[in-house]
Amino acid sequence: MREQGIIPAETASFMSMKSMQKTNDDLPESLDVIAVGAHPDDVEIACGGTLAKLVAQGYRVGIIDLTDGEPTPNSPSPEARLAEARAAADALGVQKRIQLDLPNRRLFDCFEARVVLASEFRRWRPQMVLGFGAKTPMASPDHWQAMQITDAAIFYSRLTKWDEHFSGLPVHTIRRHLYYRLAVEPDTIFGQTHHLTVDITETMAAKLASIECYQTQFSHKPGILDRVRAAATVTGAAAGCTAGESFAAAKPFAVDDLLATVLGT
Repeated sequence: MREQGIIPAETASFMSMKSMQKTNDDLPESLDVIAVGAHPDDVEIACGGTLAKLVAQGYRVGIIDLTDGEPTPNSPSPEARLAEARAAADALGVQKRIQLDLPNRRLFDCFEARVVLASEFRRWRPQMVLGFGAKTPMASPDHWQAMQITDAAIFYSRLTKWDEHFSGLPVHTIRRHLYYRLAVEPDTIFGQTHHLTVDITETMAAKLASIECYQTQFSHKPGILDRVRAAATVTGAAAGCTAGESFAAAKPFAVDDLLATVLGT
């Protein structure tokens, strides 16, 4: 027989968990799409035109940088890099940019990193996530680690019975996951069979403007804008438009209205 006035330990634990649980009313307005990069400038190069187009179409768009990108050879400070990232977000018109505190150059796929990103997915509740889809040989290995962290965080975001790792944030299922590649790489991702191209003709200028914000990264690489523009031209030409960005679907998905999807009506 339990003594009156004493709450059993298992009940106290349950009550504590219940008090931690949040509802959507406790959370900020949701985002429709989140693009995840390892460093500031990754998503601008990869899919900045698509993000700007989504914003113009009325969607709420966010960017998550897993690291602050520092140290880096030509940047005087993390504050300078952060200012560039904010200016680039403004150039694209995205509603939210989030910078996580994971370590640049030492980014590794681990449980803690997965939970940090999954917590952001639970908080912002996107319907679609864009992320790295391949290794980038001769470039930062953080990119490959970012892909694995993103893959896992999408899974963790929807897992029930794991509230203790997410500060009571409600579970959230992300409906679509697309892989991007850096737009100076080939226009398809090797090993991925379900590619699609977004026409970014009208937002190419915004993409280039966002990249130009990163003077610490590209002022000593005067050809970067030409490379990005050329890659978009090649990708777009293959799909019948002036400029394009390509993505690969993490898994096949069905469309409901074939003509509307194919014709863009």
